Amino acid sequence: MIEIVVIGGGAAGMMAAITAARQGGQVTLLEPNERLGKKLNITGKGRCNVTNDCDQETLMANIPGNGRFLYSALTRFTPQDAMAFFEGLGVPLKVERGNRVFPVSDRSFDISGALERELRRLHVRWVRDRAREITVQDGHVTGVQGEKQHYPASAVMLATGGVSYPATGSTGDGYAMAAALGHTIVPPRGSLVPLESGDPDCAAMQGLSLRNVEATVLNDRNKPVFREFGEMLFTHFGVSGPLMLSASAHLRRWDKEQYRLVIDLKPALDEQKLDTRILRDIGENPKNLTFTEVEAATIPSIASEVDLAVINSNYALGAGLNPVEDALALESSDSPYVNVLVCKEGNENNAAIQALAEALHSDAVKNYIAENFDGAVIAVD
Repeated sequence: MIEIVVIGGGAAGMMAAITAARQGGQVTLLEPNERLGKKLNITGKGRCNVTNDCDQETLMANIPGNGRFLYSALTRFTPQDAMAFFEGLGVPLKVERGNRVFPVSDRSFDISGALERELRRLHVRWVRDRAREITVQDGHVTGVQGEKQHYPASAVMLATGGVSYPATGSTGDGYAMAAALGHTIVPPRGSLVPLESGDPDCAAMQGLSLRNVEATVLNDRNKPVFREFGEMLFTHFGVSGPLMLSASAHLRRWDKEQYRLVIDLKPALDEQKLDTRILRDIGENPKNLTFTEVEAATIPSIASEVDLAVINSNYALGAGLNPVEDALALESSDSPYVNVLVCKEGNENNAAIQALAEALHSDAVKNYIAENFDGAVIAVD
């Protein structure tokens, strides 16, 4: 009987140990945590998103980077095989929107519990010890050196996970052990993680959950690197939720690019339908608000007579108001409503037009705007 040591008692480690034991191996599973599947039990908000019930091509298309590297493995063990594996362990599954697969009970502990029961049935030995080194002699694996003792083995499976959640045991130990054996380690990047943002609006909206929205992430060249429909959540540090976790896997150039997130709150409606919907809602007016349309230039003079007024910045400034300090809400700096320089087709290279464009983008004009308008007017490139 072949002695096999599996390092790591997460989902991959437990499934590897079960597979090896079913093939007749004498398996020892090393996991230092107080219980197996610690990170598994908190996935999917405690529900455990087991897999996605999709075909091979769809699966490969959703793997960022070099997905073809996984083609052989995912062909030999498909999402449907994963579903059959857990249903064979007595865990009924269900398929939800987006082909996401969950246990019928919505309890991740049912998944980890089924794996543990199968480990016991197959007499897999679980030892609470932390692996420190895979031992080798004459080019052959001889076992694993743990903190407590040495575990002889003729084969070792390394299933320690990444570095995404050290509190659950994902501390990156496996990288060091693999490197010590001569493997090249690609620097790890965040994947399936929340996203941080320096935008103060995120913190202001902390706790706000959005459903049925479309999120698009654009790179420095304004090209979409991710677009998907689903749910997301604003946090004190940025954004999270299923959509943002999926997006994080596609943002591969953190050290070289800045990314911009665009959220479509009503992706099922085009601009015309959305305008009609808004006008309908205003027309129905469930809060019985009174709207009065007046000439824009006169709004500052009557602002004291109404509960709320929408004023153009130029008219507010003319009335002695400071939009930055006096406004309850202010249009953001990335608003699409900006003044742009245009010319008749064919005059793009006219010397006068070029000189005007250069002047408008000059530091002198930008400094003048900053010094005289106190942030109420913003110069954009």
